[in-house]
Amino acid sequence: RLGLVWSRELPTTRGVEATPVVVDGVIYTTGPWSIVYAFDAKTGNPVWTYDPESDRTRARLICCDVVNRGVAFYENRVYVGTTDGRLIAVDAATGVQVWETLTIDLDKPLAITGAPRIANGLVVIGNAGAEYGVRGYVSAYDAETGVQVWRTHTVPGNPAEGFENASMQRAAETWTGEWWKHGGGGNTWHGFTYDAEMDALYIGTGNGSPWNAAIRSPDGGDNLFLSSVVALDPDDGEYIWHYQTTPGDTWDYTSTMDIVLADLEINGSTIKALMHAPKNGFFYVINRENGELISAENYVETTWASHIDM
Repeated sequence: RLGLVWSRELPTTRGVEATPVVVDGVIYTTGPWSIVYAFDAKTGNPVWTYDPESDRTRARLICCDVVNRGVAFYENRVYVGTTDGRLIAVDAATGVQVWETLTIDLDKPLAITGAPRIANGLVVIGNAGAEYGVRGYVSAYDAETGVQVWRTHTVPGNPAEGFENASMQRAAETWTGEWWKHGGGGNTWHGFTYDAEMDALYIGTGNGSPWNAAIRSPDGGDNLFLSSVVALDPDDGEYIWHYQTTPGDTWDYTSTMDIVLADLEINGSTIKALMHAPKNGFFYVINRENGELISAENYVETTWASHIDM
């Protein structure tokens, strides 16, 4: 007897890409331009609508339309990132804004299309923009106040300016030429998962800037941490481990797809696993305690690689 109970149209003809969040009988979701909608889950009646009034002129800086992939919910607040780079906290009961903070440099072609994530009382958000020549990063903000707690870059910057940490210095060894003049890319526009058991934050990173590796890194190299799953300490953003799904990516094979956690029985042992299906066509099962690869079988026909060498 499964059937439609109710439906509601959003006031837009653009696509909707958000995954709704349901808390205490209320559905929270987003539409284009980062507008947040709250609906009664039983009746579909609107509870409230919040429009962050994103700067429409910045649509020219977004590669793939003004979509938004959803909200995070924590301590009676709803958190949303906006197309013009803000992170906003909204009262879950009333839809009234509590705080907002700018997460990007407005002089650079950056935008937010992904959903925030909560980790240890912090709101974690990334951004998009690798198609336009930027350097990717992920940031964490205090959920109560909106104050930035940490920021971690995903690709190295100009060596002459020094590296922020040891992982960026290590990553620079896998790039050649003057990559920083092209931005580097590696934007984290989607694909975050917080692992409370491991107390780790897993992020998926995007493509290089520009796509063609021969331009951004003319003498080769894996170009860390492009197209990778990276485990970070959620308290300070420090590197724990990584697995790169597409070394030296030149095809936009981003690893920003969803990251799923599970305890799997493998050969009689329980493995704390991470599962991930990026755009390169292979399905990865990774030990989330240490980043070791467990398996990687293709789920579609692939031409860039015949197989993953274990």
